[in-house]
Amino acid sequence: MRISFSPFALLATSLFLTSAAAHADYVWLERDTAGTAHAYIGEFEAVKGSPASISAARAFMADGKDLPWSAEAERLNIAAPANGDLRLAATRIGEKGVLNYFQAKNGRSETKAVNDLELVPTEANGNTFKLVWKGNTVAASQVNVETSEGWHRVLKPGKDGTVTLNAVFPARYLLEVTARVNGTVTLDGKKYDDVRHTATLTFEVKK
Repeated sequence: MRISFSPFALLATSLFLTSAAAHADYVWLERDTAGTAHAYIGEFEAVKGSPASISAARAFMADGKDLPWSAEAERLNIAAPANGDLRLAATRIGEKGVLNYFQAKNGRSETKAVNDLELVPTEANGNTFKLVWKGNTVAASQVNVETSEGWHRVLKPGKDGTVTLNAVFPARYLLEVTARVNGTVTLDGKKYDDVRHTATLTFEVKK
């Protein structure tokens, strides 16, 4: 897989990211009580999509080593260590030729971003998060929050670009942000004018 960006897209980080439409599919990660990790595509707490719709899926930890996974009808099963934040990256060619980059993270113990687009806590296991694009902190226009208890919020960034969860209760949390790349991206020899990156962060708050 070969990816390249047009010169316009590389002008400045601040020009890369603009708001994209909400309520679109994304990929997220969960760990079950047995310690197995799973990746899903679709929308949280809704009907799950088929993992066959994504390609180039890669699961890994902070050290960058790939983790083995297998596919089922509605999820990927990942052989992941019990400790440490887990990440997954994948692509999808969507409707009308939209190129989607999905970047998911499970866990909030690590404050250094590894994915190209990643929400990271400002302190380990904290409730304030920043958005990082290729090593640089950028301001999201909004961050969508959902929980396994049916609680929904839209977080707006503060002056420093961070977002904070002020109400935290026992549940599984999912934070999601989508950004559009300004410019053209070439993937496998084909140019795409509509390119979107979607990052999710999931974590559990225990009782």
